[in-house]
Amino acid sequence: MEFFDSHAHLDDAKFDSDREKLIDEIYKSGVTKLVSAGYSLEGSKKGVELANKYDFIYTTSGISPNDVPEGDDFPQLENNLWKTLTKIKDLAKQNSKVVAIGEIGLDYYWNKENKDLQKLAFTAQIDIANELNLPIVIHTREAVMDTLQILKEHPVNQKGVFHCCPLNRELVKEALKLDFFISFAGPVTFKNSKNANEIVNLVPLDHILIETDSPYLSPEPLRGRRNDSRNVKYIAQKIADFRGISLEKVAQITYQNAKKIFKIS
Repeated sequence: MEFFDSHAHLDDAKFDSDREKLIDEIYKSGVTKLVSAGYSLEGSKKGVELANKYDFIYTTSGISPNDVPEGDDFPQLENNLWKTLTKIKDLAKQNSKVVAIGEIGLDYYWNKENKDLQKLAFTAQIDIANELNLPIVIHTREAVMDTLQILKEHPVNQKGVFHCCPLNRELVKEALKLDFFISFAGPVTFKNSKNANEIVNLVPLDHILIETDSPYLSPEPLRGRRNDSRNVKYIAQKIADFRGISLEKVAQITYQNAKKIFKIS
């Protein structure tokens, strides 16, 4: 049985002590493809390095809403942002293993003072994705309405993924109308995720992905520990339980879905 972890952060400092050993263990565990997602210029560069070093690893390039600069000097912040986005575009354009622009989007939980710059970064990166004919990977937190409005006003040619999708009924319904994929992570396994079963069953099987978002959001029964891609099987098993199908079927379907959206042969 093979698994595709559609979103991890192998460049994270939490993996510095054992990254190479862990990557070997991840592959041996049956995770034979994964996307190590970028979230900043530096993280995107490290993602490319990992993807070029390991055949089974792919990456994304982008500036996440949590990495959009904050401050009072908007013109200077905007100027710096454009310079960074130019480098993100060049990185994605020059590396064939960059399979999406991401993670990008809006986050009003951690960042409440730079909403305008977040929106600018989001729309600019949609433009980059469209120019490079790539899908996008979306991070949204407490910003559902603005996220959906931007997607409707700035259509994404190759669509994309709502990564670690919030268990929000209206968000999922609208995302599916836009033909986006929905990626589930550790929270669907949490005992306090009371609507996880309903949300998972809202998504057609041909639009479901699985991810770890490691090293964060360890699934049950491993909450509180460092997460890694080997644990994607727990998310797959929970989806199988909710849908009343086999683990093997979830693994196979989500593997093919990830290959489809990221155009991996």
